[in-house]
Amino acid sequence: MAKYITEISKNGNIAVDDTILVKGYPATAGSKMLKNFVPLFTATAVEKLTAAGYTLSGKTAVGEFGLDLYGETSENETCAAATLVANGEVKAALNVDLNGAPRRAAAIKGVTFVKPTYGTVSRYGVIACACSGEQIGVTAKNADTAAEVLGVVSGFDPKDGTSLKTEVYEYNTNLSVKGKKVAIIKELLNLATNEAKVKLLDTAEELKKQGVEVEEISLPLVKEIQTAWNILMSAETTNNLSRFDGVKYGHRTEKYKNIDELYVGSRTEGFNFLTKATIIYGSDVLSKGKYEVCYDKALKIRKLAVDSLTELFEKNGFTALLVPAFSQTKELEVSTAKTLDGEEFAEQFRTVFEESAYTAPASITGMPAVVCGGIQLVGNYFAESELLSFAKVLEKEEA
Repeated sequence: MAKYITEISKNGNIAVDDTILVKGYPATAGSKMLKNFVPLFTATAVEKLTAAGYTLSGKTAVGEFGLDLYGETSENETCAAATLVANGEVKAALNVDLNGAPRRAAAIKGVTFVKPTYGTVSRYGVIACACSGEQIGVTAKNADTAAEVLGVVSGFDPKDGTSLKTEVYEYNTNLSVKGKKVAIIKELLNLATNEAKVKLLDTAEELKKQGVEVEEISLPLVKEIQTAWNILMSAETTNNLSRFDGVKYGHRTEKYKNIDELYVGSRTEGFNFLTKATIIYGSDVLSKGKYEVCYDKALKIRKLAVDSLTELFEKNGFTALLVPAFSQTKELEVSTAKTLDGEEFAEQFRTVFEESAYTAPASITGMPAVVCGGIQLVGNYFAESELLSFAKVLEKEEA
């Protein structure tokens, strides 16, 4: 049985990431820096769920600020929310997709996760890191449940400056997939392990049986998209985490003689290696002499990514991209040692960067993505219904 960081109700049916605020209950974002932090308000998405009659079961563990692969830097449990859903202990879970961690967790545990179009679900009440890409999504046992819960939490929120104006979104999992076109990105397929390739190609064959046209295409921008997303994510994380300094709340070092030692000591003790590495990288790309060649160029690549993917969907007629959720399965799942030396942490940082190749396209563009059956489908803006319909077809094939 999966464990909660904080149990809210034994009869609850919705789990909530520890990166999402619930009034009166600790919210640590998986970090020592926020140990014992208790918020004074509840996230909009959670309020919408409880107003609709759902009950919170508890807060689930996440890797520190959601920066890792799937929660392996947590002091508690990896893939916590996905495990609860897979075991049938909850109906669904709300997760913050910052760097693809909920997508990888869903793929590992064999459940469904939907990251909706950026701005359709309020980010108010999320412990922010990379504001331009992070988005609340839903983990569920199947596409129907994911669509049900997503329909409840989505909609305009005046408290969130990034929220889109649409008041209500309706999601349909019963759209016909026959005749739809799905693209396999050659560059991403070539990056994957043989095991991940076989899984992806098997999925493609299942879709073909349902009348879906599957075509392998080239997207030369893949590596640039990956690098650009890591630059933007790190830069935004650096700015957002600068507020955690040991003064107002959170961890405070006991060994300091002046304000500089307070800041340095608190942050050194409070953040793990991966977060520190992200902050250092983010500080570097924002530094004088690097801003224009790194950060500013990453913003331009984001625009190119949006244009390139939009062209695939709107001009070339593809409904979705079929890509790996990550490059490995068993090998990735076992690399979860809680105590790592410096060299192993450095390797972890490299692995997180490498794995972001598969999740970066949806993150940097804000386009929706659905993980089901261990693979990932990425679609055009507001194409959640199409993606969830593909997922439902694949679920029936697996049954």
